[in-house]
Amino acid sequence: MLLENKKIVIIGGTTGIGLAAARAFIREGAKVTALGLDPDSCLKLEGEQGHKVRVLAGDATKEGTAEMAIELCKKELKGFDGLYHVAGGSGRRMGDGPLHELSLDGWNKTFELNLTSLMLSNRAAIRALMDAGKGGSILNMASVLGYSPSPHYFVTHAYAAAKAAVIGYTRSIAAYYAKENIRINAIAPGLIRTPMSKRAAGDEEIMHFVKTKQPLDGGRIGAPEDLDGAACYFMSHQSRFTTGQVLSVDGGWEVSEGQFKSAE
Repeated sequence: MLLENKKIVIIGGTTGIGLAAARAFIREGAKVTALGLDPDSCLKLEGEQGHKVRVLAGDATKEGTAEMAIELCKKELKGFDGLYHVAGGSGRRMGDGPLHELSLDGWNKTFELNLTSLMLSNRAAIRALMDAGKGGSILNMASVLGYSPSPHYFVTHAYAAAKAAVIGYTRSIAAYYAKENIRINAIAPGLIRTPMSKRAAGDEEIMHFVKTKQPLDGGRIGAPEDLDGAACYFMSHQSRFTTGQVLSVDGGWEVSEGQFKSAE
C-alpha cells in the first residue's frame, strides 16, 4: 500500500476534501490524526474509522492547535511523517469580494483563515520533522484562483491573494528545507463540491460556465475524492524527489475558456 505505516496529520480533516483524504490515506495503509473545527464531524470520523484515526477539535488559526494535533499523532499513533493542510475557505461572508467593496476586516479574516492557519501548521510540522531528523512531507492547499482568475462569477480578491501567497510561501520554504529532506508541495484545485461551493453549485448559470471551464469527465464540479490520488502521491515515498511543486487538479480550468450562458 502506498502509505503503509505512515502517520499523517490532516488540518481540516473531518469534512470535505480533508475527510476524503483521511479515508484515502487510511485505505492506503496510513494512520491519521485529523483536526476539525466542528466537534460533531470529529466524532463522526472517529466512529467511522476507529483505531486508525485520532481526532481533535480545534481552531487552526489559533497558535498551539497544530502542535496539539502533531503531539497527539506522535503519542497515540507512535510517529509523525507528514502534514496535509486543507483548512481554509471563502471569506465572502466576512467581507471579501471585489476590491472596491472589500472591507479591511474581510481581508484580514480571509488571510487568517487561509494563510495564517497554514503558516502555523507548517511551522509546527517543520519543527517536529526537524527534531525527528528523518525528513517528511508537507502538502498545502492552494487554489486555481491564486493564478487563474474568474472575474465574472468568482470574485473574492482577498481569497485569491491568500491562495497566491500559499504558492509563494510553499515554494520558499520548500527551497529552504530541502536540505533537511523535508518535501513541501501544494495542490491547486478548481471548483470542488464542498460546503464552500454551495452558492456556485446551486446556480444553474454558474454550473453552465463550470461545464465548459472544467471540461474533463463530461464537464462537472469536482468531487473531494478527485484530489485523493494527488494527495496520496505527495504524502508517499513516490514523491521522494519532488518538492516546491504546485499541481493543478482542476478538471481543465486553467487551460480552458469558460463559456457564458447566452441571454434568452
